[in-house]
Amino acid sequence: MISEFQELSDKIDQLAEMTIALRRENAQLRQANAALVADNIGYQRRLSEAAGRIEALLAKVPALDGDADEEPSDNEDAR
Repeated sequence: MISEFQELSDKIDQLAEMTIALRRENAQLRQANAALVADNIGYQRRLSEAAGRIEALLAKVPALDGDADEEPSDNEDAR
């Protein structure tokens, strides 16, 4: 009977150690997640800024008018 209590006590000690280790790991993962979220927000901001700059550049590019550059074909002249 005493050996059963000792085994139970050992298992409880192991469980307590695992609980502490998992809490520590969870805290580290939360910190890493928070850092990644902050990085992601920064990257999204940079991407949005880059998209804005690209849109501004595209607005400055003159529109290509494909119809004005084309010459009439011989078929249209034959009519």
